[in-house]
Amino acid sequence: MSDNGGALLMRAEHVSKRFGPVRALTDINLSVRTGEVLGLIGDNGAGKSTLIKILTGYHQPDHGRLLFEGQPVQLKSVTYARNLGIETVFQDLAMVNELPVYLNLHLNKELVHKPLPFLRRREMKRRAREALDAIGINIPSVTAEVGQLSGGQRQAIAVARSVYSNNAKLLLLDEPLAAMGAKEGGLILRLLDQLKQRGDIAIILIAHNYSQVVDVCDRVNLLQHGEITFDKASKETSVAELLELVHAEYRINTAT
Repeated sequence: MSDNGGALLMRAEHVSKRFGPVRALTDINLSVRTGEVLGLIGDNGAGKSTLIKILTGYHQPDHGRLLFEGQPVQLKSVTYARNLGIETVFQDLAMVNELPVYLNLHLNKELVHKPLPFLRRREMKRRAREALDAIGINIPSVTAEVGQLSGGQRQAIAVARSVYSNNAKLLLLDEPLAAMGAKEGGLILRLLDQLKQRGDIAIILIAHNYSQVVDVCDRVNLLQHGEITFDKASKETSVAELLELVHAEYRINTAT
């Protein structure tokens, strides 16, 4: 894994968030650079989902600030964040199984002829094939229905759609490897490596499989009780260290 020397793209400084009496995030300090894959790990309830929703404009932080490309930014909505180049692939993928691959890649952004609103199917097929080939996704036919594809292939298409829909600069992936077998998981890991090698996009990967995180990510952050408690380059840590950090928390909680 090569060292990343990209420019700082996104930074969260002292971000906190409450929902009534519940403090979801306490004091988040996080950064990611262009060309870097940042692994975000932590138990359920640690605040990962809330943090992702703040970084995508779904929630607003109560305190702290976000900087994007060096400038303070208020992500007023998901649409505002997407217009900046911040894209998210959630676990449900938001795919329409009955539609072919090329239409899913252009979902809500279909190309039409003017002035008559007929779909430019040939051009959408060409662009879909180009987008998939560019990041090494092997889908035999862009006219195949998405529902006929494997889970790994559907996940890959969702990633490709996010990368190319708005010329994404920051891609957030919410558990893309969940419930996947070794073969399908390998497809997504290769896709992430392809994107990393391009060097023009930052990726934040939420995952529970520490081995995959250490293998594919440049850096690892551990989120515990609404704070980043661990930030280290992947080559300087190990699965054993990450497991020990999480297990230590369980031992402390059990002791108290």
